Amino acid sequence: MIYTDLTKMALKLCFEAHKDQKDKTGLPYVFHPFHLAEQMDDEISTVCALLHDVVEDTEITLSQLRDMGYPDQVIEVLSLLTHADDTPYMDYVREIAKNEVAKKVKIADLTHNSDLTRLDYIDEYAKIRNNKYKEALDFLTK
Repeated sequence: MIYTDLTKMALKLCFEAHKDQKDKTGLPYVFHPFHLAEQMDDEISTVCALLHDVVEDTEITLSQLRDMGYPDQVIEVLSLLTHADDTPYMDYVREIAKNEVAKKVKIADLTHNSDLTRLDYIDEYAKIRNNKYKEALDFLTK
């Protein structure tokens, strides 16, 4: 993990935003963004990995993040990583591919989410979701 004032601020916000959330197996959700952040090699991608699901999965908005002092580069990446319900998934992925930081974080996200050993039970929905993630990973890594 890279520790700067900005990444520490993001660590605290990530924990606070996700502290009561659980993943599909009942583990604390914050382990997921922490895992992604551990793989990043610079300050901005670390912050974005920590906050990649904050806007999508909590009440926190991009505007609030800007008001908290996160730089425009972080806001831009988080905007790309936030999947709007009315946007087809692969259109969302194609936009991510245009930004190197967003792409790097999304590849780590998809890789972690595709690890079926994290699940206690693999149902049909998990298989379908995994196929969607594989298609996105193939696109982002070609």
